[in-house]
Amino acid sequence: MRVLGLDVGSKTIGVAISDEMGWTAQGIETIQINEERQIFGLDRLKEIVEEYQVDSFVIGFPKNMNGTIGPRGEASQAFAQMLTDHFGLPTILWDERLSTMAAEKLLISADVSRKKRKKVIDKMAAVMILQGYLDSKN
Repeated sequence: MRVLGLDVGSKTIGVAISDEMGWTAQGIETIQINEERQIFGLDRLKEIVEEYQVDSFVIGFPKNMNGTIGPRGEASQAFAQMLTDHFGLPTILWDERLSTMAAEKLLISADVSRKKRKKVIDKMAAVMILQGYLDSKN
């Protein structure tokens, strides 16, 4: 069982993969996208799905603090549906409230420079989203 975790933004997608046992999440990369121009990185995601033999996706689902779904949450729902349609694999939306903030705090506590944090924050958020999902299953 390999699960691909995604932190989907309007400009990037942070990508993480589970180990084969489904216990731990590791960051892979950040894919550049352009939501306005409908460029979603599906070719690169296909390569990753095939390379790691992925059998499902977990996508960060950014809800508002009061539990309502705003524009970014709606965009995540649409992206999840697009992945399901394109790959034919199950897609789980996982509540990601504060995952990017938690990733930022973790990187700051590790004394990672602002410039380096900017490069890895989305990948780190994807790791936190996927690890939260994996922990809930185990």
